[in-house]
Amino acid sequence: MTAVRGGTRVGIDVGGTFTDLVVLSDRGVRVVKVPSTPHAPEQGLWDAYEAAELAAAPQVLVHGTTVATNALLERKGARAVLLVTAGFEDLLELRRQDRAGLYDLARHHPPPLVPRERIVGVPERMGPGGPIVPLTPAAVAGTIAAVRALAPEAIGLSLLFGFLHPDHERALAAALRAAFPGVPVVVAHETVPRVREYERTCTVAAEAFLRPRVGGYVEGVAREAAARGIASPHVFASNGGALRAGLAAVRAANLALSGPAGGVRGAALVGAASGIHDLLTLDMGGTSADASVVRSGEAETRTHGEIAGVPLAVPHLVIETVSAGGGSIAWLDSGGALRVGPESAGAMPGPACYGFGGQAPTVTDAYVALGWIPPDRPLAGRIVIHRDRSLAAIAALAERAGLDPAACALGIVRVAEATMARALRRVSVERGLDPSELTLLAFGGAGPLAACALADLLGVPRVLLPPHAGALSALGIAAADETVEHAVPVHERADAWDAAAGVLSHELETRVLADLPGAAVSFVAECRYARQGYELDVPLRAGAWAAVTAGFHVAHERAYGYRDPASPVEVVALRAIGTVKACAPVMAPSRHSIVGVTSRLRIRLEGGHVDAAGYDWETLHAGQVLAGPAVIEGLSATALLLPGWVGRVNEIGAIVVERGSARPD
Repeated sequence: MTAVRGGTRVGIDVGGTFTDLVVLSDRGVRVVKVPSTPHAPEQGLWDAYEAAELAAAPQVLVHGTTVATNALLERKGARAVLLVTAGFEDLLELRRQDRAGLYDLARHHPPPLVPRERIVGVPERMGPGGPIVPLTPAAVAGTIAAVRALAPEAIGLSLLFGFLHPDHERALAAALRAAFPGVPVVVAHETVPRVREYERTCTVAAEAFLRPRVGGYVEGVAREAAARGIASPHVFASNGGALRAGLAAVRAANLALSGPAGGVRGAALVGAASGIHDLLTLDMGGTSADASVVRSGEAETRTHGEIAGVPLAVPHLVIETVSAGGGSIAWLDSGGALRVGPESAGAMPGPACYGFGGQAPTVTDAYVALGWIPPDRPLAGRIVIHRDRSLAAIAALAERAGLDPAACALGIVRVAEATMARALRRVSVERGLDPSELTLLAFGGAGPLAACALADLLGVPRVLLPPHAGALSALGIAAADETVEHAVPVHERADAWDAAAGVLSHELETRVLADLPGAAVSFVAECRYARQGYELDVPLRAGAWAAVTAGFHVAHERAYGYRDPASPVEVVALRAIGTVKACAPVMAPSRHSIVGVTSRLRIRLEGGHVDAAGYDWETLHAGQVLAGPAVIEGLSATALLLPGWVGRVNEIGAIVVERGSARPD
């Protein structure tokens, strides 16, 4: 039986602009929103915690962090030294010998996290069958001397075929740890025991680059949590589960999608509570927008991909991130075309309308100028909106572009929507999914403002606007299951791997339970047809190893539209996933009295100014019908229903929006 841990849980999502906190208890859901402090993200975390004014410390605190993501984006990590098999020192530069842009000769890949001058070749060589060039004591001594001359803050070690034959990695790692006490040593067979030397080595380099900064941050949060009486601080990981702080501190690369993954987890919870299980999700926050997919109630996971331009072979949710947040700055390129992002106004100075000194026009300023964000209600209950400053910032850009200010504001919004639509297509159409068969769940502070327009662009028939939309990532983080994953390489034919599976699964289960006692352990086999280049995940029950072939055929047909029963199936790796389930949150209770329009607004749309209904999101009642054009103002988010779209409030307080009549059911 899966263990369940309940009690009061707190989830904190530290974003680039706002820090959101959600409290889950037997009283339901409570939301707190405060401005982030980008220079010291832990300050925003504790500001939100203090603003919540909890009567007692929570049983569990989980927080999502952008520290790893920002370190990768900004290339601000540790001075790492990377050790590889001699002759492979140029691996990170050579990559897969692919172009950054197939037809763009001026576009380049991001530089490696570890430059060539800090990569040391070790005179040794493992082949698929074992040692070819032995690792001698002289080679170890020479390697340590070379590393010492480079003054490392962290060391990564990734030797050829170390995932199959780790003896050389073990011996060299022991010598390095003895020679450099206090310096993190990241070893490939311990961190990412996988085939493909490029992705494996990139992941080791990323972990070494991130661990001192991310580990120090996590340990600092854990110390402060202990001082506040919080016994169980966790960090949300890229795979959608929570890691204990001690494990998170040494798995920095696993936190690269910490915040965005929380939103997908929250979207799946709201979808399930609304009876909608196939979702296209969009999280539009202050700095970026994140697109993902939930199918049959589960977020999709993969073990290979790029995060912030860095190839990482760690389990993570399928998420596409684009620079189209509310704080994304609008500008004109050298040809006079209107662009949005990637530069963001962030939390400070923020959009011009915040009144914190920002001068550049942002997407949020465009929303304010168009009347979609009314100035009469402070954002997050704290930030007063200055519409005159938005109008001034938009007017300055419009003058340079030779546009009417209103047309310029609409143009900014449409450019941002086009950018988000491309991300949504990448996670759906380009992966064989038909958006017309999905429901768009839009959240984040600004996501519900773009929802109807994006649904029109993609041909999505239905939109779901969740309760607590601006803090849905924090909700997903608060409700996260505690998880631990371990993997081992297999490289066996599926029709002959039963004996190996029994031994390896027992080894994996032992490792998982050592990290997470009491967990329910499940298994995933990574499989492919013979001679294929990439694998697909096949979930398995312990002991049912023979079912892997049939399971892979089903997974392949689902992913690619066909199966090949005549081709042998190979098992490349086996993963064990340990899970301790969290209690599902109690969503907002139903309300039965119906209230009408709370205000009348004048907003600008494509055809000119129109009258719109204004609603207070927090006073909407189950069964209430909202006809567009309408603006719905909430404590954490604002929504726009375009003409022809009708919303109906369901039993959990979510708004189901479809094209059609406003007549009540």
